[in-house]
Amino acid sequence: MVRASTVVEISRTLSEILVCPLSKQPLRVCEKSNSLISDAIGVSFPIIDGIPCLVPKDGKIIETPTDVDSLDTKQCT
Repeated sequence: MVRASTVVEISRTLSEILVCPLSKQPLRVCEKSNSLISDAIGVSFPIIDGIPCLVPKDGKIIETPTDVDSLDTKQCT
């Protein structure tokens, strides 16, 4: 099966339920990087084939706290 896009969306309901495994705060979806962002601690968790990878070692620290403040759901790291 061939996919037209490398970005796979997760359901809205699932994204509303998920929380950061480290801070226990809500995550937001970043369509640009296909990841879930924890604004509370500045960490990005990848979404691979529609499955959020919320293992702490899979998270990537966002460069600076100001990067997190200036991001919206369309423009992420």
